[in-house]
Amino acid sequence: MSVAELNQRFAISNHVQFKEITPGIIAAEVSNSHANSNIVLQGAHVATWQPRGQEPVIWLSPFAKFAPGKSIRGGVPICWPWFGPHASDSKLPGHGYARTVMWDVQETRALPDGGTFLAFGLVETDATRAQWPHASTARLEVVVGKTLRVELITANTGKAAFVLGEALHTYFQISDVAQMKIRGLEGCDYLDKVGEPARRTQQDAIVIESEVDRVYVDTEADCVIEDKGLKRAIRIAKQGSRSTVVWNPWTEKANKMGDFGENGFRNMVCVESANAFDNLVTFQPGETHRLVVEYSVEPL
Repeated sequence: MSVAELNQRFAISNHVQFKEITPGIIAAEVSNSHANSNIVLQGAHVATWQPRGQEPVIWLSPFAKFAPGKSIRGGVPICWPWFGPHASDSKLPGHGYARTVMWDVQETRALPDGGTFLAFGLVETDATRAQWPHASTARLEVVVGKTLRVELITANTGKAAFVLGEALHTYFQISDVAQMKIRGLEGCDYLDKVGEPARRTQQDAIVIESEVDRVYVDTEADCVIEDKGLKRAIRIAKQGSRSTVVWNPWTEKANKMGDFGENGFRNMVCVESANAFDNLVTFQPGETHRLVVEYSVEPL
């Protein structure tokens, strides 16, 4: 749909407008009494969320590139239908294709509490079916309000079972990585992907002083990012997710990526709600799975 058609069908006064932010890239601009948010239709990518009177909660790189077929650095990328490298074909894109293809707007509505509901559906093409031959649908539901609620819904619409990996690869804005710690994963086992892969157990709160890339398994716990610099805590409460990924690329990797900016890695941390590695989801015909995350801010 064109921007004009989207606005005709789905715009809501004082809630949602659609704009072309760069050639070929359209975003839903959400603004209500509780918060502002931008959601890019390519990837159904929640790029920003900023509650009224607060610093942004979702980090978006100032150097993020918005281009057809390219992933966006920051926000809430959707990893689907696999997490990490493809299990059998290294030529396929890491973390799947959902974050770089178009999604349709399916629904928008203003909520009684002043929040805004939006729903998006993954568009299937010959190219996506070549990568993922399983009959299935993916839908993303977003509620922008006092909290940010994101729900990724997958359904097996075929006659055979399949196994799926997924994640909401959320980037959070922090004052400085040295001023932050993450609680909620104490005692959890994780796969450490930095250096020689190893399985370890988290002892205390997570403190980041170098590159971190960890997949915590068998955990449904809330995580809390405590940020002394901004005097706030970001709570990540999830359902339908058995893995949590914590990631910060640190200096060398961030510099190689080219879209972090100088020392950009210091102002972000990824805490991803996922089903990965030990926690892949098996879908029987007709089954539906919901990965739900709610992000909220508390004073510290």
